[in-house]
Amino acid sequence: MSVFDHGFLYGDGVFEGTRAYNGRIFKLQEHLERLYESAHHILLDIPLSIEEMKEVTLEAVRRNNLRDSYIRTVVSRGPGDLGLDPAKCPRASVVIIADKISIFPQECYERGLEVITAVTRQRPADTFEPRLKSLNYLNNILVKLEAAHAGVMEALVLNTQGYVVEGSGCNIFIVNKKGELLTPPPYLGILEGITRNTVIDIARQEGLTVRETPFTRHELYISRECFLTGTAAEVIPVVSIDRRTVGDGVPGPITRELMKKFHDYAQENGTPVYGD
Repeated sequence: MSVFDHGFLYGDGVFEGTRAYNGRIFKLQEHLERLYESAHHILLDIPLSIEEMKEVTLEAVRRNNLRDSYIRTVVSRGPGDLGLDPAKCPRASVVIIADKISIFPQECYERGLEVITAVTRQRPADTFEPRLKSLNYLNNILVKLEAAHAGVMEALVLNTQGYVVEGSGCNIFIVNKKGELLTPPPYLGILEGITRNTVIDIARQEGLTVRETPFTRHELYISRECFLTGTAAEVIPVVSIDRRTVGDGVPGPITRELMKKFHDYAQENGTPVYGD
């Protein structure tokens, strides 16, 4: 990779993270479609078709001889000069990494996470499109730094109106006193996660009431259950927010059931890496 690549110099590019379970890449088509939508948004031409990208993604997993893995697909503007002008970058750079990932220890999935709400706010949706998954993740990193400085592993983000939107790299759900599953709607400025949408579908199939609706820290503090979702995080329970205990202080029954259902679904569905 050139030091003049605009992905390195300016965060000018897009990416996707995908998971392989049991030799199958989960929601590969959906992830690639989002990648190409993000690229189209910033006028970045990917030098491969979606079908070609799918094949090289599968090949990356095969070459690393993996059955369970995390795949990071990065498309940058490519090498240019030290100026901003993207016209100086004639061809995009494509990198696919297939490896393992573990952003939270296994014990956190069993006992639950303690989290804080961050001072860093979400960038306003009217100034930066939240569905654009760009290489510039500095805002998210600042949130993660706040969590580390507070002695916890994750922090939640509010938008400029004070509504809860997401974590440093994951979506959020709560269970209210009525037993309803609530998650922030996309228009508040969230990155609408593929794992998030899968969990919503599973929850509705299980007969749960799911509402995409705004809520504040007050609803967080008095929630019966809380959990986070993401490609890297999967489904992980939260048991404390800003030192307020969530529910009984242990992963709740709805969270545990959705964790199991998502795990089973992900293990059984996906694009085969090594053939059926």
